[in-house]
Amino acid sequence: MEITREQVEAVAELAKLELSDEEVALYTQQLSDILDYIDKLNEVDTSDVPPTNSVLPLKNVLRADTPAKPLSPEDVTANADDAQGNQFRVSAVLDNS
Repeated sequence: MEITREQVEAVAELAKLELSDEEVALYTQQLSDILDYIDKLNEVDTSDVPPTNSVLPLKNVLRADTPAKPLSPEDVTANADDAQGNQFRVSAVLDNS
């Protein structure tokens, strides 16, 4: 499948990329080659291949999500740089003027 120079320039504009003429020519060829390869892959018969989300035998290694005793408000704010009445104090982020 051939990608045109205009298509590459349109995508570059959408991505806010400033490409030189040499880069546009290079990416036009590279993207065309990639799409040609995808066309070849589409010709492969995969009807007997089961769907899979990974080729690696990965398993979930996270611990069980079991409830535990919650921290007290004092424990939560114990290491805070600035706390008042079990609340975190932070610098103002909005200008009041």
